[in-house]
Amino acid sequence: MWDYSEKVMDHFRNPRNVGKIENPDGVGTVGSLACGDALTLMFKLDEDGRIQDVKFQTFGCASAIASSSALTELIKGKTLEEAQKITNRDIAEYLGGLPEQKMHCSVMGSQALDAAIRNYRTGDTTVRNLEERIVCTCFGVSENEIRRVVTENNLTTVDEVTNYCKAGGGCGNCRGDIQKILDEILAQRAQVRQVNAVNATAAAAVPAPRKKLTTLQKIKLVEEVIDREIRPQLKKDGGDIELIDVDGDQVTIAFRGMCAGCHHATFTRQSFIGAKLREFVSPDIHVVEEGEVAD
Repeated sequence: MWDYSEKVMDHFRNPRNVGKIENPDGVGTVGSLACGDALTLMFKLDEDGRIQDVKFQTFGCASAIASSSALTELIKGKTLEEAQKITNRDIAEYLGGLPEQKMHCSVMGSQALDAAIRNYRTGDTTVRNLEERIVCTCFGVSENEIRRVVTENNLTTVDEVTNYCKAGGGCGNCRGDIQKILDEILAQRAQVRQVNAVNATAAAAVPAPRKKLTTLQKIKLVEEVIDREIRPQLKKDGGDIELIDVDGDQVTIAFRGMCAGCHHATFTRQSFIGAKLREFVSPDIHVVEEGEVAD
């Protein structure tokens, strides 16, 4: 018997927002009955672009029903941008926690939301990019999905990956591939920790005064850093970046390719792009996206 919280049991026994919406603005479906779990989520926006109504239909266990119900409560009244920032961890925490073996249910909810928002923005009705490499054929889990749950939830073992997205929970033939993905991500984490340690040591030293750049020099240097340090990393995941404007210490960019609309974009802008430009251009650089109101 799973150790469910009272809130999980409440949302399981009394699920909120179950049903269908006539002429919804966005619809997303993930999972399959063959896998044992399936979820369809749909929403309707009001005139201000906020989620006015949201409904779900699911086939699955108590955790799947409770996670779907919780997600609908979390996103109602939010803009799509605000809703897309909600992670599977937020769903689990809202429910007072989920058993590790059931965390894939919260992941399924965030995937359905992503699919519904993608449907609204592009008309796309597919569950996943057909060009993605499927690692777990038993449950149809792609390499990108595995990388996402590992990164978002700081996973370190194959069993944890299985708990969060079911990959490796069938015949087990893909567990070696999952381990290789984990090894790569763990190695990257170790590199980041090493770089951070070096940067922390360097930051403790008194920095040499930087030469004041003219506006033209700053624009050119920003372009060089983007081309050398930033764009190659984004392109590895099918994304890209465009420099829109440089106004003093404010750099305005736009995400392109797979980065456009990605719910990791804010983290990428602040923790990667901003960090690189502050390192190589100016410690006062502030990066915003096109159309964003600066703080």
